[in-house]
Amino acid sequence: MHRRRTYALALAASALVAGMGAAAPKATPTPTPTPTATPTPTATQSDGTLQILTYRGYAEYGGVSPQVNWVGSFEKETGCRIAKLDTVQTAKEMDDQVDKRPYDLVSAGPALAGRLIAEKKVQPIDPAKVSGYEDIDERFRDMMTVPGTSGSGTSGSGTSDKVYGVPYLWGYHEFIYDPAKVKGELKEAFSSERTALKNSPLTIADAALATGDDEKPFELSKDQLDRATALLEGVKERTYWTSPIDLVKGFATGSLDYAQATPYYRLLLQKAGLPVKALDTRETTGWVDSWMLGAGVPDTTCAYRWLTWMTAPNAQRDAAAWAGLAPANDKACKGRAKSVCELYGVGKPKRIDRVTFAVRPPGDCRAEDGECPDYAAWSKWWQELVK
Repeated sequence: MHRRRTYALALAASALVAGMGAAAPKATPTPTPTPTATPTPTATQSDGTLQILTYRGYAEYGGVSPQVNWVGSFEKETGCRIAKLDTVQTAKEMDDQVDKRPYDLVSAGPALAGRLIAEKKVQPIDPAKVSGYEDIDERFRDMMTVPGTSGSGTSGSGTSDKVYGVPYLWGYHEFIYDPAKVKGELKEAFSSERTALKNSPLTIADAALATGDDEKPFELSKDQLDRATALLEGVKERTYWTSPIDLVKGFATGSLDYAQATPYYRLLLQKAGLPVKALDTRETTGWVDSWMLGAGVPDTTCAYRWLTWMTAPNAQRDAAAWAGLAPANDKACKGRAKSVCELYGVGKPKRIDRVTFAVRPPGDCRAEDGECPDYAAWSKWWQELVK
C-alpha cells in the first residue's frame, strides 16, 4: 500500500508539473525570453512592444513544450514583440504584482478585475477591434460588461455599456473525497479537519452555499457572511492549499478525506490511481479569467492584436489543454482541448447553469439592513482565518 501511494504521488505530481503550466510549483523553471527591446520600467510601450502580466501557463514561449509557444507564434505572425512577460502562480501574487508597475495587458480574475475597473487602472475594450469576440460565450462576455446610463456606446454595441475584458479561461470548483474513508457529504467536508480548501477569500462563497445562502453567494449581507464565516471558523486545523501539489500529497499519503478542487485535478488524481470522487452538489462556484487592457497604453495596436490572438480557437485550445481549464471560446473544443471541454461540460447548459460565477463582493448586493461587506472585509476576515 505504501509503495502504491508513493507511486501515485509521484505520477500525479509529475502530471501536474509536466502537463499544467498554471499549476506548476514555484520550483519549476519558467523559460525567460530574450526581449528584442529593453522595456522602460515605469511606462508601457508605444513602439510595437508589449508588457504582459499573466498566470503561469496562460502564455508561454515554448521552452517548456513546443506545443505551447503562444508568444513566439504571436510575434512571428503579427510583428509585435513581447518586451516583458511576468507570470505568477496565485491570485494573491497577481494582486500584488499588478500594483508594482504598469502593464499593457493583464489576465485578471473576477476579484482583481473589479478592483482594476474601480481604480481606473484599465480601460474599456472596443469589441469591434477583437476579431472573433462574438465567438466567446455570451454569459462570459456579459460578466465583463459594465452597464452604462448615458453617453455614446462602445463601438458596435449601440448602448453606453462598456466592455472591460476579453474572457479567456474559466473553471469551477467541486468537492472531491476518498470514498474508502468517508461517505461523501458536503456538511462533513466543512466540519472535518481532514479537508483542504482553496486559500482564497472567495472560498467564503462556497461556505455560503453550504449554509443555504445560495441565491448570490458572492453578494452576501452581513448576516449571510456571518453564517458562512461561522461555518469556516468551526474547524481550526483545516488545510488551505495554494498549490495543487498539496492535494496530490494529501490524498496520496492519506492525510486528506476531502478537498475543494477543479474537475481537472480530480481527473489527475484518478489517473494516478487514487479513487477520489466528486460530491453531487446542486450548485457550485466558478470563475472566469479575462484579458484586460491597461489604462495607460499610448498605442493599442499590438494590444488588440494580442487580444485577437488570445480569442482565436487555436490559442484557447492550447491554453485549455495546457492549463487544465475550459476555453471561453467554444470553437476551441477540438483536438487537444476536447477532453478538457468534456470535463467541464462546455456546450452543456445544464452543467454550466449550476455554476455561480464569481464577482467582486459586494457586487450588486442590496441587503435589507443596508450593509453588504465588500471584498476588503472578506479578505481581512480570511487573513485572520488562515494565519
